[in-house]
Amino acid sequence: MPDHSSSPPASASRPAERVHVAVVGSGDATASQRRQAEQVGKAVAEAGAVLVCGGLDGVMEAACKGAKAAGGLTVGILPGTDRRAANPYVDVAVPTGLGEARNVLVVRAADALVAVGGEYGTLSEIALALQAGTPVVGLDSWDLARQGHPDGGLRRADTPAEAVATAVGLARARQA
Repeated sequence: MPDHSSSPPASASRPAERVHVAVVGSGDATASQRRQAEQVGKAVAEAGAVLVCGGLDGVMEAACKGAKAAGGLTVGILPGTDRRAANPYVDVAVPTGLGEARNVLVVRAADALVAVGGEYGTLSEIALALQAGTPVVGLDSWDLARQGHPDGGLRRADTPAEAVATAVGLARARQA
């Protein structure tokens, strides 16, 4: 008879089965963006989702801080090869040695993406997610247009709670 005493209960939600939300934005974020990102991180954790990010400073650190304060799980996909470079709120640091190319991994690890503010690296993550069919929600982030006409791929949110609720809802709808 197999020993199942170390197996998780059937009702336990394994991280691999939970929605993964990438939170992206500038490593050199403003104080306002940091506050928003921290609230986004908290909402991600409260929704029972796993927070994925680039693992460094700015929006990434603030989001992880918020998620950890709410008991969440955080994953940082790092551009360098040293996992010690991760911000102190990252639970699982994944060093890649890929530099900015790690943005592809951040996007592909997520079921939805929330962009808070952001620079060109954030714009690349938004574009990669849209190309992959991953839902993207912007919070004081980029405006997208094609030939002068608004592009509906990037959904807008006015608050961190709205951004996360929209992202998690869209991710769950894709999984159904």
